[in-house]
Amino acid sequence: MKRFYNTLKHIWSIEDLRKKILVTLGFIAVYRFGSYVVLPGIDTDGLQNYTDQAQKGLQGLINIFAGGAFARASIFALGIMPYISASIVIQLLGIAVPYFQKLQKDGESGRNKQNQITRILTIAITFVQAISYLINLKQQSPEAIVSTDMMSQTLFMSVNVLLLTTGTLFVMWLGEKITDRGIGNGISLIIMIGIIARLPKSIIQEVANRMSVEGAGLIVLLLEVVLLLFVILLTVMLVQGVRRIPVQYARQEIGNKPIGGKRDYLPLKVNASGVMPIIFAQALMFLPAAFAGLFENSDWMTAISVAFSDYTGWAYNLTFAAMIIAFTYFYTAVTINPTQIADDLKRGGGFVPGVKPGKDTADFIDEVMSRITFPGSLFLAAVAVFPAVAMLFNVDASFAYFFGGTSLLIMVGVILDTLQQIESHLLMKRYDGLLKSGRLKGRTSVGGVA
Repeated sequence: MKRFYNTLKHIWSIEDLRKKILVTLGFIAVYRFGSYVVLPGIDTDGLQNYTDQAQKGLQGLINIFAGGAFARASIFALGIMPYISASIVIQLLGIAVPYFQKLQKDGESGRNKQNQITRILTIAITFVQAISYLINLKQQSPEAIVSTDMMSQTLFMSVNVLLLTTGTLFVMWLGEKITDRGIGNGISLIIMIGIIARLPKSIIQEVANRMSVEGAGLIVLLLEVVLLLFVILLTVMLVQGVRRIPVQYARQEIGNKPIGGKRDYLPLKVNASGVMPIIFAQALMFLPAAFAGLFENSDWMTAISVAFSDYTGWAYNLTFAAMIIAFTYFYTAVTINPTQIADDLKRGGGFVPGVKPGKDTADFIDEVMSRITFPGSLFLAAVAVFPAVAMLFNVDASFAYFFGGTSLLIMVGVILDTLQQIESHLLMKRYDGLLKSGRLKGRTSVGGVA
């Protein structure tokens, strides 16, 4: 306890770090306040049906990322998801389109150009999603719309599409400011805050449910806590898992001064794809039930709809896990380029001992990545299906979301990153780090989005 108190004291005594933390907390407070500002023309008393609908399926996923603002019809209802979607599209274009491949190799200028294109694409995606959101809101909860005549409806759509688009751009700006002036990883931090905001209510509901059960309620609650700690430990192992490849740098001479000859390590992450395989898989898992709904008279299509609507069923979770494993390999191949890594090593005078530079090194790195990606994908699939396992034991659905999946992965990854940022400031000022055992290892982004 004394060490913890001293660490907090050291954190507060570093002026630069103190300012970064206060700036970050200020921007987060603005974001949370905005998530409760309802769109004009919305009657909050009539939103109950839409709130219930927004807890399920793909809308439920968006609502988690938006910190509940989606269900509240807030000006921040779309959250940061359009920006994440735009970033993913740009990453995928970097595989197939030569122009984007060139931008990836152009260093800082290329990254600035990519960021500019991502922002423009974010505006387009947000505009389309805003229209879809308002149309869906009118269909699900027409009683929540105050205006009824055609003129007012047109004004309602126009004003709120503009507000939703502006709201997403403002959230994106907040994330960038947290990255520039705060403790870093602004976009990821905003997503995490939205997820954590749901945690207190979920815990209260679960405690109330368990305490209402006669006899074993407290024992079951303690078992849930133990299981949750186990899943958190598993997630930390997944996030921090790294396979280090030894790299030797050739000894050279410039004039009469020898340089190089040092030994280093090339870190390859067990889970290089982050949380994106789960997001991709979840988005696609909603399609079978939606498609089957078009064939209501077909018995086998009805069976498919029932199977893929049961989030705790074997058919759903086995398919879900298989898709996560497949997407983990796909997204790892997208984000990790062994040929580029091998070329960078060669240009820097580095090589893997016992492996020829160039193609042989690229093949070696590719083989190592394939080997470590398999257990990483299994771990990721296991973490993703844990909420379904928890629900089988009658854990409240809102609390079960924190037993794995995107919620837990994002929280663990961003918390580790934030602690790493704080620890780096402490070590720079020659204070002890946050842990006696050594430096923290975190991630740099959520699913590749900084």
